[in-house]
Amino acid sequence: MQLVFDIETVGFEIDTLSDSQKEFLLRYAEKEKDSEIKEQKIDEAIRYLSLYPFTAKVIAIGLYHTEMEKALVLYEGEKEQKNVVSDDEHVVYKAMTEVDMLKTFWQYAEKVEKFISFNGRNFDIPFLMLRSAVLKIKPTVNFLGNRFNTSKHIDLLEQFTFYGLIRKFNLDFYCHAFGIESPKSKGVSGMEVKQLYEAGRIEEIAVYCGQDIRTTYELYKIWNEYLNL
Repeated sequence: MQLVFDIETVGFEIDTLSDSQKEFLLRYAEKEKDSEIKEQKIDEAIRYLSLYPFTAKVIAIGLYHTEMEKALVLYEGEKEQKNVVSDDEHVVYKAMTEVDMLKTFWQYAEKVEKFISFNGRNFDIPFLMLRSAVLKIKPTVNFLGNRFNTSKHIDLLEQFTFYGLIRKFNLDFYCHAFGIESPKSKGVSGMEVKQLYEAGRIEEIAVYCGQDIRTTYELYKIWNEYLNL
């Protein structure tokens, strides 16, 4: 079984962090003399909170089965909510707590032959591992072994940059280059996730996550056919 995966995260409100944590995160901004530049640096530090497993949480995990061509998207919500199936019946959306999302992910990780991701080695997997540790959940598999071993995990960003030999581009950029429909074409991008979350539009984030994994699979097919030498 091969699974494409992707996660969506959202940062905590900075005021919920301890004083020492805030001091650490804002230390460069506070040293800035220019008030306008200082505010820009504070805004930037707050925006980056979603990138760190100690200052953010997982709000969606998408899993795409490459053989069945069907997806499961786990997203933050009440357990009592009914599962939602997309109109084309290719995606099931399932609401649960962050703890249950992480436990479910690691259950799949034990069974999967290979994971496929876009920037998973540098972001998704470390985030999931450390966030799991914070919530006292032990990961079942370590996908961060030999960087050049693709037997268990293929990070497409690593492959399309030849492990850093050429410049990195975002998923949307690669989509346009290879003629793949970008998730951004639906009107949502990763930059809007926090705003959608704060507006209570978590279902839209789940749909975006589902589109992301489908797009990643299309990019994988390009790599597998033409660059998997």
